[in-house]
Amino acid sequence: MDNEQNTHEAAARSAEAAASGGEPVPDIILASGSPRRKQLLEDAGVAFSVRVSEVDETLEPDLLADPPEAAKKLAERKAGAVVQEVLSENYLGMAAVLGADTMVVLDGEIFGKPVSLSDAKRMLRRLSGRTHEVITAVSLWMVAAPAIEDISVGFRTFVDRSAVTFRCLTDEEIADYLRKGESFDKAGAYAVQGEGASLVERVDGSLDSVIGLPVGRLLDEFPDLFAAR
Repeated sequence: MDNEQNTHEAAARSAEAAASGGEPVPDIILASGSPRRKQLLEDAGVAFSVRVSEVDETLEPDLLADPPEAAKKLAERKAGAVVQEVLSENYLGMAAVLGADTMVVLDGEIFGKPVSLSDAKRMLRRLSGRTHEVITAVSLWMVAAPAIEDISVGFRTFVDRSAVTFRCLTDEEIADYLRKGESFDKAGAYAVQGEGASLVERVDGSLDSVIGLPVGRLLDEFPDLFAAR
């Protein structure tokens, strides 16, 4: 199912709820192609559709020096881009667009997705035997469009922070993990929900947040929105 069909079917559900005399049910749209975020929402019983919009993730120097703010800005960019796409299709109804960004931070340095095998090895060596921070920002945009000429948009963003401590890793252990192929689309070059769990000694905070989406906090922050989901 393509993005446009997803959106029009979601709008139809909201319109049907309104026509039946009930409260309109917001359409939950995940602005991410991450299979990990998708799985976390599914496990929580949330009904949603997925739309992915390419956004510029380049960070200005002032944002590079402030990882929590950088994560917030990227989460807002991702969700905001999807909101613009949805509205450009003359969407009618109520929608909640969810954007997220996860960063691994050590000594003030943001560890993104590795660009090469040597970059992944560098990251894991730096993380070995140390405690680093995982920052996940979540931006939820509410769209109300009862008519094409009557549109309102608002958003709220929060940041969830967890501490992850790695075991002291040998070069052989790092090489063995890299051979598993998990590193290349993961911030910090590891997947705590996969084989990368063997690298981790302790997680202080939300494991879901480290994976990519603090679902528990999301449901707590927006109980009315997700109550019927």
